[in-house]
Amino acid sequence: MKSLLLVLALVLIPASSFAVTDQQVRDMIIKESLQSYPGNCPCPYNTMRNGRRCGGRSAYSRPGGRSPLCYPKDVTDKMVKAYREQHHVK
Repeated sequence: MKSLLLVLALVLIPASSFAVTDQQVRDMIIKESLQSYPGNCPCPYNTMRNGRRCGGRSAYSRPGGRSPLCYPKDVTDKMVKAYREQHHVK
């Protein structure tokens, strides 16, 4: 019975009515940035096809070209605000 009520609540209450923290928004922005990267080494902590860490070979570590967002410190408060407005996130 509890699970049915939870499911109903999740279906009936729009996701935008839940409060989202700035850290959660930063995580969403980073996730979108990594998903839009065409290769498999956007960030130093990712792994190459052979299983080794990307490290200095990552796009993040190389100057010029693509600059994926890998860490929360890369996402500015201005970016968080713009994301909230664009995606209607409270």
